[in-house]
Amino acid sequence: MPPLFIVDSFTKVPFKGNPAGVVLLEHSYKEPRMQSIATELNFSETAFATANSERNTWDIRYFSPVKEIPLCGHATLATSKVLFQQTDCSSIHFLTHSGVSLTTKQVADRIEMSFPTYSLTDTTAPPALLAALGIETVNYAGFNTETNILMLEIESSEQLASLTPDFLALKESHDSIDGVSVTAAGHNKFDFHSRYFWPWSGGEEDPVTGGTHTFLAPYWAEKLGKKVMQSFQASKRSGQMEVEIDRENELLIRGDAVMILEGELKI
Repeated sequence: MPPLFIVDSFTKVPFKGNPAGVVLLEHSYKEPRMQSIATELNFSETAFATANSERNTWDIRYFSPVKEIPLCGHATLATSKVLFQQTDCSSIHFLTHSGVSLTTKQVADRIEMSFPTYSLTDTTAPPALLAALGIETVNYAGFNTETNILMLEIESSEQLASLTPDFLALKESHDSIDGVSVTAAGHNKFDFHSRYFWPWSGGEEDPVTGGTHTFLAPYWAEKLGKKVMQSFQASKRSGQMEVEIDRENELLIRGDAVMILEGELKI
């Protein structure tokens, strides 16, 4: 029977961060079976990892409760946590179903993931979408093609934390995006804050989202003139990570993860 794990990502504390299901497979399941398992577990994402013929290489796919997701940071971190505990490898190469190549490694007590960096195209947010979020004005609106996500920068982290979206109205306000990432400049030890809302793709709010940092990190790096930054996701569960734009213009994401459950699927 395939082993199943539940891991809280981007946190050192159980029941914080973002929970992910991780299923290790000898042979890949068909999509309907993976979707059914992800729907049953009902986490933001469940990752399905299948050992590749190449050493320390795994094929990985991510499913929300309603659809397959092309790239997921917290489920990659969760899968890495499992594999570093279950195997003797010191680094892991992941090949995603969408064609992205990822590398993760253990760095002291954290896991470092190498992700691509993506750009934003200037856009305008629909008034109905802003109204559903409870936002009157934005500093910047941009769209990322690879993730199909709209990004909005607003005035303050306090305003960001206080948002209480109308998710039904939010879903009806746009018909061609997978989610909206709202961000603001940080304070104290954090360089920027964010929240991610995605009623189009899997739920209401994703607790901590590594994938949005593929465009958030380059955006804030340019704006702040920094290469290494501390990011805080201001959801109810909350979570944090360190991000770095390296010399090759890749994104390094460093975070913690906590194993919550280990078992096996009975199917």
